[in-house]
Amino acid sequence: MHSALPKSAVALGEQPVTRPAPLLSVRAIRKRFGQTIVLRDISLEIAEGEFLTILGESGSGKTTLLRLVAGFEQADSGEIWMGGERLDILPPYARRVNTVFQQYALFPHLSVFDNVAYGLRVQKIEKAEVASRVEQALAMVKMTAFVHSKPANISGGQQQRVALARALVNRPRLLLLDEPLSALDANLRRQMQIELKSLQRQVGIAFVFVTHDQHEAMAMSDRIALLRGGELEQVATPRELYFRPATAYVAQFVGQSNLLRCSVHNGIARCQSLQWSCDLPDGNHTLSLRPENVRLAEPGTAPDNVRFHAAVRDQAFQGATDLLQVECAGGPTLLVRVPAKGPLYGELEFEFSVRDAVPAPDSEES
Repeated sequence: MHSALPKSAVALGEQPVTRPAPLLSVRAIRKRFGQTIVLRDISLEIAEGEFLTILGESGSGKTTLLRLVAGFEQADSGEIWMGGERLDILPPYARRVNTVFQQYALFPHLSVFDNVAYGLRVQKIEKAEVASRVEQALAMVKMTAFVHSKPANISGGQQQRVALARALVNRPRLLLLDEPLSALDANLRRQMQIELKSLQRQVGIAFVFVTHDQHEAMAMSDRIALLRGGELEQVATPRELYFRPATAYVAQFVGQSNLLRCSVHNGIARCQSLQWSCDLPDGNHTLSLRPENVRLAEPGTAPDNVRFHAAVRDQAFQGATDLLQVECAGGPTLLVRVPAKGPLYGELEFEFSVRDAVPAPDSEES
């Protein structure tokens, strides 16, 4: 298991953060279904007003963790606390936690207004307060004009906003979102990412967002908790996760990365035909080198840059950039992202800074 705090945040252009007492504290949670262990000793803290994303591939345990916080599952061991109160011993309805699911589960026969008001009416809130709170919640999600509409008559994005309003109207201290954008098309999904982050800032409550989409996580989160096989691989800001991955798995899961498997002896790193000076201890190391940190060589290169010749084997146009696959004489094969300049052919000279090749150990190295 790996857990990383953003110790190098200052070097990455971020200000050091002094975190207040956590809103939510997950302590050594374990969960199994039958003989399958789904979560292994998960410990995680979430601050007031934080947007934290639980990221991971299918089967990593992210939805199970969310359901444990919501009260829809019970842990085999460990504790969950919120605001100084033991949360995991309370029934779901007694927790100031609301959940927005993949399927919005709106009542098809009720209007937008009545869908949002439903939970308040169950609690027997006075009629005037119900109207006021529903109006406020719909205004937050920009759905005031659709109060009389039925779910079948509004778009998927609008249904998602209604589901959010229905959760927010209960004034939770914590909002859980289980892949709520997955049913939307790509353009609407990007739009809703921006709107959801803006809404979270507006209401000021903590959001815990579950997704398998690393682009979505990077765009929206204050911090990301990356799960792998029921364990936390790394917990960090998006910038820290990208530029200082704790492991090779993180480097490959978050964005694209060249993993350079090197041997180091007497301060010299060797990766097939590439070699350079470094300050790593002797032994075998895996380094992460992002494609955008490899570039076409220019005259007057800095002394700590590694220069090499490589043949262009593939070139994919990606708008403002091209993604190249280049093969060094004697290996390795690297991904290189360069500004789009038209077709590139043959053998060219490339370079990268030693500082951009950062340690990202494989499991057996860590």
